[in-house]
Amino acid sequence: MNKINLMINGVPGNVAITIARHVIDDNRFNLLPYSLTGPDINETIFTINNFKLTLIQPDKREQQIKLVKEQYQDIYVIDFTHPSSVNSNALFYINNKLPFAMGTTGGDREKLEQDINKGGIPAVIAPNMAKQIVGFQAMMEYGANTFPDLFKGFSLEIMESHQNGKADTSGTAKAMVKYFNKMGLEFSNKDIKKERNPEIQKTIWEIPEEYLSGHGFHTYTIKSKDGTCEFQFKHNICGRDIYVDGSLDAILFLNRICSEKNAHDINFYTMIDVLKKKI
Repeated sequence: MNKINLMINGVPGNVAITIARHVIDDNRFNLLPYSLTGPDINETIFTINNFKLTLIQPDKREQQIKLVKEQYQDIYVIDFTHPSSVNSNALFYINNKLPFAMGTTGGDREKLEQDINKGGIPAVIAPNMAKQIVGFQAMMEYGANTFPDLFKGFSLEIMESHQNGKADTSGTAKAMVKYFNKMGLEFSNKDIKKERNPEIQKTIWEIPEEYLSGHGFHTYTIKSKDGTCEFQFKHNICGRDIYVDGSLDAILFLNRICSEKNAHDINFYTMIDVLKKKI
């Protein structure tokens, strides 16, 4: 099997760095020595385990990507950048024919899906790349479709905690809202309670101090009107390693899609599609 040329964008972001660190030693992939970065990043070179990455600013990416494509064929991209760049990055990948897996949350998600399906370039888009959490979401989706209005008349509380550098509300929590809505619970994304205060995270949420700078805690609580019945679901993740396998599986999935000779009417895929393919 030839190595897959992989560009990881978002360095020096923590998730991008974590994935790059794993890819350096993964013989399935060839990590490209380039990474798109944000306009506020002053560094031009970033080193991970002695591997040097050239950081490309947004105003230089059109020129630089031409040079990168001259050096490497069949490039795939993992995007963990910033919510403000979701839609512009997607169009950049589409215009440059770069299949991509995007774990970045935020942006106009409806436009994102429309652009990808019109663009002719396959992409995996997921608010969460952790396979186990995606599997949990799939179970909740099954429950919502199979048992609509199951919790009608009950109340819902969603609480999420992430490191204080995370700009937006959890995309995973937002994705869960529609499943609970289908099960009869009245709730909107603006009702999600977001915690970013490290002191509260440590004392109230009991998040280990070493993971205050990188975690994702989610709790979904359903209660009956009279308070006699309570159901609770939670998934608490310390660190970022759990996102690596899912992100790389998404690239293997895209590589398989691109290698198939049959034409594909669909270009927009989710992590559930990745899991069903059993990479």
